[in-house]
Amino acid sequence: MTKGNKTEGPKKNSQVVVIGTSAGGLKALKELISQLPKGFPIPVLVVRHVSPDATGNVILDELNKLNTLKCQHAKNGNSLKPGYLYLAPSDHHLLIGGDLKMLVTKGAHENRSRPAIDPLFRSAAVAFGTGVIGILLTGYLDDGTAGMKAINKCGGICIVQDPDEAEYPDMPRNALNNVKVDHCLPISEMGALLLKISPRKLLKSKPVPADVLIEAKIAERVLSDLSSVNKLGDQVPFNCPGCGGVLWQIGKDTDLRFRCHIGHAYTAAYLLAEQTNKIEETMWTALRMFEERKNLLTTLAREKGVGSQTALERAEMSQVHIDRIRAILKTTENEGGNDMPT
Repeated sequence: MTKGNKTEGPKKNSQVVVIGTSAGGLKALKELISQLPKGFPIPVLVVRHVSPDATGNVILDELNKLNTLKCQHAKNGNSLKPGYLYLAPSDHHLLIGGDLKMLVTKGAHENRSRPAIDPLFRSAAVAFGTGVIGILLTGYLDDGTAGMKAINKCGGICIVQDPDEAEYPDMPRNALNNVKVDHCLPISEMGALLLKISPRKLLKSKPVPADVLIEAKIAERVLSDLSSVNKLGDQVPFNCPGCGGVLWQIGKDTDLRFRCHIGHAYTAAYLLAEQTNKIEETMWTALRMFEERKNLLTTLAREKGVGSQTALERAEMSQVHIDRIRAILKTTENEGGNDMPT
């Protein structure tokens, strides 16, 4: 809707498209966005996992070359406009606030990522209800699955890339295994589907489930207290890798997730990957210290003074520990599950 030369932001019961992707995401985004016409009537918000030192300009440049949507970095407090694509800036979450304006925040990492997909999807579900269209594309592990569940609970439409064609099928496959999605199809068919969906008459939005609302508010930094997280689950004897605090378990079985009261959140897969990384860091530190100890003991043994034989024996024992640590590092070197495309 326009007034004069100004394009108004969305009103209640309007629509938004939210897209999440990671490894292989640039190619997938280009294929999808190339199918949309100029003036596509729904604003599009995108989270792609990127490293904190990346700018995201390469993504925007490549998407703008398609000459379809106007692609730019999301800015805090700006309204959403149809025909535009808003990309989450690196090292910032992208959310949608209750006034349907964009929130660009430095909230706690979720699933080891900032920006993360789940916070965007969850906030869109709360703000737009049945008017949200969520799309999950290629990527490692399972960021986006919990967000897809929130969209489903709030009556939105869930679209997942066919894992068989995805460059990295983990994210779409995990969503398919855990969420009742509305459409699973190749990217080549998504543009036509979006054009078919866009003129739909929206159903009345469902009440937002309490757990979805609480997690959305935590991501906005509105809530960060023990009582809020206590409503989501029970404390478990695991520490948060992000801050060292206590974790709460949310859900069970395939829906198992963990969250601390500061705001860090992990699926089970991401928590295991982060623990593996922390173990590896500790092992490398231990390896360095044992090698330094061996070198010092060897130096003392060369002095041929009192206790030189004992020093040599202790140096040999340090070598045993060094060999054990190296063996452990070899078995864990491929377990990190890092999902930060360059």
